[in-house]
Amino acid sequence: MIRGALASLLSLEPDIDVVGEAATGDEAVAVAAVTRPDVALLDIEMPGKDGITAAGEIRREVPECHVMILTTFARPGYLRRAMEAGASAFLVKDSPARELAAAIRRVLSGERVIDPGLAAAALSAGPNPLSPREREVLSAAVDGSTINDIAARLHLSEGTVRNYLSSAIQKTSARNRMEAVQKAQDQGWL
Repeated sequence: MIRGALASLLSLEPDIDVVGEAATGDEAVAVAAVTRPDVALLDIEMPGKDGITAAGEIRREVPECHVMILTTFARPGYLRRAMEAGASAFLVKDSPARELAAAIRRVLSGERVIDPGLAAAALSAGPNPLSPREREVLSAAVDGSTINDIAARLHLSEGTVRNYLSSAIQKTSARNRMEAVQKAQDQGWL
């Protein structure tokens, strides 16, 4: 419903044509590959592939496409990950539609557009302290999986999983792995 409303609002702009819509991250990548849009608007939380993963894939498949993240999840870690994936803009959904249209135009002119409050929060939060492997292991622990389950799923030894979890717990200043998972999610690091 929100996607359709947003598409309708943007279609009212005389210089913006909506060439496709997608309900999932996987579908967004496929639609972008076929329609080759100038701009793709993605949400962070999408079924299937999340918006950040889809952003990276769209940038690889359609390098001329500018990816904009439009989300309710204003977390500094998400902003950093989106920029690393090649996003040109990161905006929160509570902005008026006319500001979104203006942001699209700015992105097409070569600018990066970032919500000012989120940019300040990202700068003060600092970089993600977790290594890619620590993020992978913590992500595998989200559902409460045992060390054995995580090790089997990631093709690692149990000792290696324990080491990565221990390191992630220390880096997040958590008391246990579930608290580390929560802290990392709250920051947008996972």
